[in-house]
Amino acid sequence: MATAKPKRKSGLKRAPAKRTPRKAKPGTRGLLPEQCRLDSLSGDAEEARVRIAREGGLVVGAYSDPLGKNALLLAILPIERIEPTPFQRDLSQTHHRKLADVLDRTGMFLDPVIAVTAPERGFWTPNGRHRLEAMRRLGARAITALVVPKREVAWQILALNTEKAHNLREKSLEVIRIYRGLLDEDAKRAENQFSFYLEEASLSKAIKGHEKHADMLMDLDARVAEVIAKLKARGFISPYLRAFVVARINPLRWIQGEAPPLEEVLKTMRERAAKFNTERIKQEDLANVGGAPDTED
Repeated sequence: MATAKPKRKSGLKRAPAKRTPRKAKPGTRGLLPEQCRLDSLSGDAEEARVRIAREGGLVVGAYSDPLGKNALLLAILPIERIEPTPFQRDLSQTHHRKLADVLDRTGMFLDPVIAVTAPERGFWTPNGRHRLEAMRRLGARAITALVVPKREVAWQILALNTEKAHNLREKSLEVIRIYRGLLDEDAKRAENQFSFYLEEASLSKAIKGHEKHADMLMDLDARVAEVIAKLKARGFISPYLRAFVVARINPLRWIQGEAPPLEEVLKTMRERAAKFNTERIKQEDLANVGGAPDTED
Protein backbone atom coordinates (compact mmCIF):
# COMPACT_ATOMS: atom_id res chain seq x y z
CA MET A 1 0.00 0.00 0.00
CA ALA A 2 1.44 3.34 -1.07
CA THR A 3 2.38 5.75 1.67
CA ALA A 4 0.92 9.25 1.41
CA LYS A 5 3.57 11.80 0.56
CA PRO A 6 3.91 14.33 3.39
CA LYS A 7 3.42 17.98 2.64
CA ARG A 8 6.49 20.14 2.60
CA LYS A 9 6.77 23.03 5.00
CA SER A 10 6.42 26.53 3.60
CA GLY A 11 9.47 27.90 5.39
CA LEU A 12 7.53 30.91 6.70
CA LYS A 13 7.32 31.70 10.39
CA ARG A 14 3.92 31.56 12.00
CA ALA A 15 2.58 34.88 13.26
CA PRO A 16 1.90 35.33 16.99
CA ALA A 17 -1.50 34.06 18.03
CA LYS A 18 -4.24 36.68 18.34
CA ARG A 19 -6.42 36.95 21.39
CA THR A 20 -10.13 36.55 20.90
CA PRO A 21 -12.69 37.81 23.40
CA ARG A 22 -14.22 35.22 25.68
CA LYS A 23 -17.87 34.43 25.33
CA ALA A 24 -19.76 36.63 27.77
CA LYS A 25 -22.33 35.40 30.22
CA PRO A 26 -25.83 35.98 28.75
CA GLY A 27 -27.53 39.20 29.78
CA THR A 28 -24.50 40.86 31.38
CA ARG A 29 -23.65 43.63 28.94
CA GLY A 30 -25.30 46.78 27.64
CA LEU A 31 -28.71 48.32 28.29
CA LEU A 32 -32.19 46.99 28.78
CA PRO A 33 -34.84 48.23 26.29
CA GLU A 34 -36.28 50.83 28.65
CA GLN A 35 -32.78 52.17 29.36
CA CYS A 36 -32.24 53.02 25.67
CA ARG A 37 -34.72 55.90 25.76
CA LEU A 38 -33.23 59.34 25.11
CA ASP A 39 -35.28 62.35 26.21
CA SER A 40 -32.64 64.94 25.27
CA LEU A 41 -29.47 65.24 23.22
CA SER A 42 -26.13 66.82 24.00
CA GLY A 43 -22.61 67.08 22.64
CA ASP A 44 -21.99 65.30 19.32
CA ALA A 45 -25.58 64.03 19.19
CA GLU A 46 -27.01 67.55 19.44
CA GLU A 47 -24.58 68.78 16.78
CA ALA A 48 -25.74 65.96 14.50
CA ARG A 49 -29.39 66.91 15.12
CA VAL A 50 -28.64 70.51 14.17
CA ARG A 51 -26.83 69.38 11.01
CA ILE A 52 -29.79 67.19 10.01
CA ALA A 53 -32.23 70.08 10.42
CA ARG A 54 -29.95 72.52 8.59
CA GLU A 55 -29.61 70.13 5.64
CA GLY A 56 -33.39 69.76 5.31
CA GLY A 57 -33.64 66.37 7.00
CA LEU A 58 -36.05 65.10 9.64
CA VAL A 59 -35.11 63.35 12.90
CA VAL A 60 -37.76 60.72 13.59
CA GLY A 61 -36.17 59.24 16.71
CA ALA A 62 -33.12 59.04 18.96
CA TYR A 63 -31.95 56.34 21.35
CA SER A 64 -28.91 54.94 23.15
CA ASP A 65 -27.35 51.99 21.41
CA PRO A 66 -28.07 48.93 23.60
CA LEU A 67 -24.51 47.60 23.25
CA GLY A 68 -22.16 50.59 23.43
CA LYS A 69 -24.65 53.06 25.00
CA ASN A 70 -23.81 55.70 22.35
CA ALA A 71 -26.49 58.10 21.11
CA LEU A 72 -27.89 57.32 17.65
CA LEU A 73 -30.40 59.26 15.51
CA LEU A 74 -32.85 57.80 13.04
CA ALA A 75 -33.49 60.37 10.31
CA ILE A 76 -34.86 60.94 6.83
CA LEU A 77 -32.26 62.78 4.77
CA PRO A 78 -32.59 64.53 1.40
CA ILE A 79 -30.89 62.11 -0.94
CA GLU A 80 -28.77 64.82 -2.55
CA ARG A 81 -27.24 65.65 0.85
CA ILE A 82 -25.64 62.25 1.39
CA GLU A 83 -22.63 60.78 -0.41
CA PRO A 84 -20.44 57.70 0.02
CA THR A 85 -17.22 58.24 1.94
CA PRO A 86 -14.49 59.30 -0.50
CA PHE A 87 -12.20 56.45 0.54
CA GLN A 88 -14.28 53.28 0.21
CA ARG A 89 -14.20 50.69 -2.56
CA ASP A 90 -15.63 51.36 -6.01
CA LEU A 91 -19.31 50.96 -6.81
CA SER A 92 -20.55 47.66 -8.27
CA GLN A 93 -22.89 48.53 -11.14
CA THR A 94 -24.42 45.05 -11.11
CA HIS A 95 -25.11 45.03 -7.38
CA HIS A 96 -26.77 48.44 -7.13
CA ARG A 97 -28.96 47.73 -10.18
CA LYS A 98 -30.15 44.47 -8.64
CA LEU A 99 -30.93 46.32 -5.42
CA ALA A 100 -32.88 48.93 -7.36
CA ASP A 101 -34.95 46.16 -8.98
CA VAL A 102 -35.76 44.61 -5.59
CA LEU A 103 -36.71 47.97 -4.08
CA ASP A 104 -38.88 48.77 -7.07
CA ARG A 105 -40.70 45.43 -6.77
CA THR A 106 -41.34 45.74 -3.02
CA GLY A 107 -42.05 49.46 -3.08
CA MET A 108 -40.35 49.84 0.33
CA PHE A 109 -36.92 50.87 1.62
CA LEU A 110 -36.45 48.86 4.81
CA ASP A 111 -32.69 48.88 5.41
CA PRO A 112 -31.45 52.35 6.50
CA VAL A 113 -27.97 53.39 5.46
CA ILE A 114 -25.42 54.32 8.11
CA ALA A 115 -24.48 58.00 7.98
CA VAL A 116 -22.05 60.37 9.67
CA THR A 117 -21.70 64.12 9.28
CA ALA A 118 -19.25 65.09 6.53
CA PRO A 119 -16.40 67.49 7.48
CA GLU A 120 -18.07 70.65 6.15
CA ARG A 121 -21.61 69.98 4.95
CA GLY A 122 -23.93 67.09 4.19
CA PHE A 123 -23.38 63.48 5.21
CA TRP A 124 -21.23 60.46 4.34
CA THR A 125 -22.36 56.85 4.34
CA PRO A 126 -19.64 54.30 5.16
CA ASN A 127 -22.17 51.48 4.95
CA GLY A 128 -24.90 51.85 2.36
CA ARG A 129 -23.33 53.05 -0.88
CA HIS A 130 -25.15 50.52 -3.05
CA ARG A 131 -28.47 51.14 -1.30
CA LEU A 132 -27.94 54.88 -1.83
CA GLU A 133 -27.23 54.47 -5.54
CA ALA A 134 -30.17 52.08 -5.92
CA MET A 135 -32.50 54.70 -4.46
CA ARG A 136 -31.02 57.36 -6.74
CA ARG A 137 -31.57 55.06 -9.70
CA LEU A 138 -35.25 54.91 -8.73
CA GLY A 139 -35.45 58.70 -8.50
CA ALA A 140 -36.01 58.84 -4.73
CA ARG A 141 -36.11 62.24 -3.05
CA ALA A 142 -35.05 61.08 0.42
CA ILE A 143 -33.50 58.11 2.17
CA THR A 144 -33.71 56.67 5.68
CA ALA A 145 -30.45 56.83 7.61
CA LEU A 146 -29.12 55.83 10.99
CA VAL A 147 -26.96 58.83 11.85
CA VAL A 148 -23.95 58.14 14.08
CA PRO A 149 -22.75 61.37 15.75
CA LYS A 150 -19.12 60.23 15.99
CA ARG A 151 -17.51 60.56 12.54
CA GLU A 152 -14.61 58.27 13.45
CA VAL A 153 -17.11 55.39 13.38
CA ALA A 154 -17.04 55.73 9.58
CA TRP A 155 -13.46 54.48 9.50
CA GLN A 156 -14.18 51.73 11.99
CA ILE A 157 -17.10 50.51 9.88
CA LEU A 158 -15.01 50.61 6.72
CA ALA A 159 -12.26 48.67 8.47
CA LEU A 160 -14.74 45.89 9.03
CA ASN A 161 -16.19 46.26 5.54
CA THR A 162 -12.78 45.60 4.00
CA GLU A 163 -13.28 41.98 5.03
CA LYS A 164 -16.18 41.88 2.59
CA ALA A 165 -14.22 43.23 -0.38
CA HIS A 166 -14.39 41.11 -3.52
CA ASN A 167 -10.68 40.31 -3.55
CA LEU A 168 -7.37 41.11 -1.84
CA ARG A 169 -6.58 43.84 -4.36
CA GLU A 170 -9.82 45.72 -3.61
CA LYS A 171 -9.26 45.31 0.11
CA SER A 172 -5.74 46.75 -0.12
CA LEU A 173 -6.87 49.72 -2.21
CA GLU A 174 -9.65 50.48 0.25
CA VAL A 175 -7.28 50.44 3.23
CA ILE A 176 -4.98 52.90 1.46
CA ARG A 177 -7.96 55.18 0.77
CA ILE A 178 -8.99 55.04 4.43
CA TYR A 179 -5.46 56.01 5.45
CA ARG A 180 -5.46 59.03 3.18
CA GLY A 181 -8.80 60.10 4.61
CA LEU A 182 -7.45 59.79 8.13
CA LEU A 183 -4.37 61.81 7.20
CA ASP A 184 -6.57 64.61 5.91
CA GLU A 185 -8.60 64.51 9.13
CA ASP A 186 -5.74 64.33 11.66
CA ALA A 187 -2.33 62.87 10.76
CA LYS A 188 -1.17 62.91 14.39
CA ARG A 189 -3.74 60.43 15.65
CA ALA A 190 -2.41 57.15 17.02
CA GLU A 191 -2.90 54.27 14.64
CA ASN A 192 -3.84 51.91 17.46
CA GLN A 193 -7.14 53.79 17.75
CA PHE A 194 -8.09 51.89 14.60
CA SER A 195 -6.73 48.52 15.67
CA PHE A 196 -9.18 46.62 13.48
CA TYR A 197 -6.46 46.59 10.84
CA LEU A 198 -3.73 49.05 11.88
CA GLU A 199 -0.65 48.49 14.01
CA GLU A 200 1.88 51.31 13.59
CA ALA A 201 2.42 54.16 16.05
CA SER A 202 1.20 57.00 13.84
CA LEU A 203 -0.74 57.34 10.59
CA SER A 204 1.89 59.40 8.80
CA LYS A 205 4.44 56.67 9.48
CA ALA A 206 2.18 53.69 8.90
CA ILE A 207 0.90 54.72 5.48
CA LYS A 208 4.38 54.18 4.02
CA GLY A 209 4.27 50.55 5.06
CA HIS A 210 0.78 50.01 3.69
CA GLU A 211 1.65 51.67 0.38
CA LYS A 212 4.64 49.32 0.16
CA HIS A 213 2.32 46.35 0.62
CA ALA A 214 -0.02 47.73 -2.03
CA ASP A 215 2.89 48.03 -4.48
CA MET A 216 3.94 44.46 -3.72
CA LEU A 217 0.40 43.27 -4.30
CA MET A 218 0.15 45.05 -7.65
CA ASP A 219 3.48 43.55 -8.70
CA LEU A 220 2.27 40.09 -7.63
CA ASP A 221 -0.91 40.56 -9.66
CA ALA A 222 1.18 41.41 -12.74
CA ARG A 223 3.38 38.33 -12.27
CA VAL A 224 0.35 36.07 -11.90
CA ALA A 225 -1.05 37.57 -15.12
CA GLU A 226 2.21 36.68 -16.90
CA VAL A 227 1.93 33.06 -15.76
CA ILE A 228 -1.69 32.90 -16.91
CA ALA A 229 -0.69 34.26 -20.33
CA LYS A 230 1.97 31.54 -20.68
CA LEU A 231 -0.54 28.84 -19.76
CA LYS A 232 -3.03 30.17 -22.30
CA ALA A 233 -0.26 30.17 -24.92
CA ARG A 234 0.17 26.45 -24.21
CA GLY A 235 -3.52 25.88 -24.86
CA PHE A 236 -4.90 25.86 -21.30
CA ILE A 237 -8.39 27.36 -21.37
CA SER A 238 -10.26 27.61 -18.06
CA PRO A 239 -12.10 30.33 -16.09
CA TYR A 240 -10.15 29.10 -13.05
CA LEU A 241 -6.63 29.69 -14.31
CA ARG A 242 -6.04 32.58 -11.92
CA ALA A 243 -7.32 30.63 -8.92
CA PHE A 244 -5.15 27.68 -9.97
CA VAL A 245 -1.99 29.78 -10.24
CA VAL A 246 -2.59 31.58 -6.95
CA ALA A 247 -3.18 28.26 -5.20
CA ARG A 248 0.10 26.89 -6.56
CA ILE A 249 2.16 29.81 -5.26
CA ASN A 250 0.25 30.28 -1.99
CA PRO A 251 2.45 29.30 1.00
CA LEU A 252 -0.43 29.45 3.46
CA ARG A 253 -1.56 25.94 2.50
CA TRP A 254 1.27 24.63 4.65
CA ILE A 255 0.74 27.01 7.57
CA GLN A 256 -1.18 25.88 10.63
CA GLY A 257 -2.51 28.47 13.07
CA GLU A 258 -1.95 32.20 12.58
CA ALA A 259 -0.60 33.30 9.19
CA PRO A 260 2.85 34.94 8.96
CA PRO A 261 3.20 38.70 8.36
CA LEU A 262 1.68 39.93 5.10
CA GLU A 263 4.99 41.18 3.70
CA GLU A 264 6.55 37.72 4.04
CA VAL A 265 3.61 36.07 2.31
CA LEU A 266 3.62 38.54 -0.59
CA LYS A 267 7.39 38.25 -1.02
CA THR A 268 7.19 34.44 -1.12
CA MET A 269 4.32 34.48 -3.61
CA ARG A 270 6.15 36.93 -5.89
CA GLU A 271 9.24 34.72 -5.89
CA ARG A 272 7.21 31.60 -6.66
CA ALA A 273 5.32 33.37 -9.44
CA ALA A 274 8.64 34.40 -11.01
CA LYS A 275 9.88 30.77 -10.89
CA PHE A 276 6.58 29.20 -11.97
CA ASN A 277 7.35 26.48 -14.51
CA THR A 278 4.37 26.31 -16.86
CA GLU A 279 5.96 23.39 -18.77
CA ARG A 280 5.27 21.13 -15.78
CA ILE A 281 1.53 21.82 -15.76
CA LYS A 282 -0.76 19.14 -17.18
CA GLN A 283 -4.39 19.43 -18.18
CA GLU A 284 -5.46 17.09 -15.39
CA ASP A 285 -3.97 19.50 -12.83
CA LEU A 286 -6.82 21.87 -13.69
CA ALA A 287 -9.50 19.30 -12.91
CA ASN A 288 -10.18 21.04 -9.59
CA VAL A 289 -9.89 24.71 -8.71
CA GLY A 290 -6.46 25.11 -7.22
CA GLY A 291 -6.02 21.40 -7.80
CA ALA A 292 -2.26 21.37 -7.49
CA PRO A 293 -0.38 18.36 -6.10
CA ASP A 294 0.60 18.43 -2.42
CA THR A 295 4.16 19.49 -3.18
CA GLU A 296 5.64 22.89 -3.72
CA ASP A 297 7.18 24.08 -6.97
